[in-house]
Amino acid sequence: MTVQLLRHKFTVQQYHKMVESGILTENDRVELIRGEIVEMSPIGTKHAGCVNRLINLLVQLLGNRVIVAAQNPVELNDNSQPQPDVALLKPRDDFYAAAHPQPQDIFLLIEVADSTIIYDREEKIPLYAEANIIAVWLVDINEQVVEVYQQPSATGYQFIQKFAGGETLSIPGFSDVTITVNEIFGR
Repeated sequence: MTVQLLRHKFTVQQYHKMVESGILTENDRVELIRGEIVEMSPIGTKHAGCVNRLINLLVQLLGNRVIVAAQNPVELNDNSQPQPDVALLKPRDDFYAAAHPQPQDIFLLIEVADSTIIYDREEKIPLYAEANIIAVWLVDINEQVVEVYQQPSATGYQFIQKFAGGETLSIPGFSDVTITVNEIFGR
């Protein structure tokens, strides 16, 4: 006889109550994915450097036309609150102090990956497509490429491109702004 283990799924509201009650702290490196609390990998120096470089570049390129958020939560639905490495958000006077950004607030999410590339590609990116995030970049530190995901649907992104070397990427919602793969990787 096979016994199936039952899993308790959490809502975003329950997840927040865990922080409020001290079960989880703001220093815990966790995120809520499909109702499960997932421990995030430690951030290595290459990963941190790439995220810092992206933030610097995006702030220089877009200025106050967006809010560039680093490793902050986005609330996708009632059971998922991931923390992408970088989020380009629509400007708001309160800088999202009243509530975490939701899909309609997001121009672009960026995941930077070295050890988590498979998890990001197979778990987080499909989750972003289901939430109708219009564009996601997966920055692969190991291969030095950027995968661009666009045209979300319930079954995943319908348009996927891979950029390498000196190739140029467009920033969704800002046709006048481009960034090269070399700039992302500091080459």
